[in-house]
Amino acid sequence: MPSRKLTRSIVAGAAAIAVAGGSYGIVSATSSSASTAASSSPAASSASPAASSGSGGGGSNARSGPAAGGSSGTVGSVSTSGFTMTTSAGQKVTVDEASATTYQKGTSPASASAITTGESVLVLGTVNSTTITATQVTVQPTGSEGSAASSAAGVVPFQQGAPSTSKQVGQIPANYSQGSGTIVSGTAASKATEAALAAYPGGVVDRVVKLSNGEYEVHYIGVNWPHHIFVSQDFKVVGAD
Repeated sequence: MPSRKLTRSIVAGAAAIAVAGGSYGIVSATSSSASTAASSSPAASSASPAASSGSGGGGSNARSGPAAGGSSGTVGSVSTSGFTMTTSAGQKVTVDEASATTYQKGTSPASASAITTGESVLVLGTVNSTTITATQVTVQPTGSEGSAASSAAGVVPFQQGAPSTSKQVGQIPANYSQGSGTIVSGTAASKATEAALAAYPGGVVDRVVKLSNGEYEVHYIGVNWPHHIFVSQDFKVVGAD
């Protein structure tokens, strides 16, 4: 009898340990799952995978899309809903027009009919990759946008498989770190975009960021260099990298 009681006690003890261990496993799995979900949520990380790659992302780390920006180039085709254009560095851009889009020819008001194949245009609006929903389209004087201008500025066109060019020119803010600042829109974004495109034609501005020193970082895509163009508070280009 004592041996049966002892056996029964051992079995009961083993069962209790197994139940406790199972409960611990459930709790651990739940905690691990919650921890994983928290660490993978956008709010738990200051830099998303998109932010690490230099585009997309969101919030206070100045990486978000779509955002205010623009591009300039030569009109390739025109449709009832917009047009396509090619920048001087060879980047293809799609422009979507809307009822609120305004038009200029030089400094004079114009209409959508001013946009014709072969015209040189500056487009400002909301940028999502290489598609721009236009708020303003300006037909520029012939020759204002061209490959010669891009070459003179040192713009390096994008080439599939080619390594990204790394160099700095002019003044880069001393405390600048990629991803810092606050995305801006409106007049400030438009002026900074125009200044950047005038100095370095050929790419697409997909966001404008105001830095802590009051200057602007204009983020550039569609070319191998530059990637960031720095614009002063009075909207003059001061550097690029």
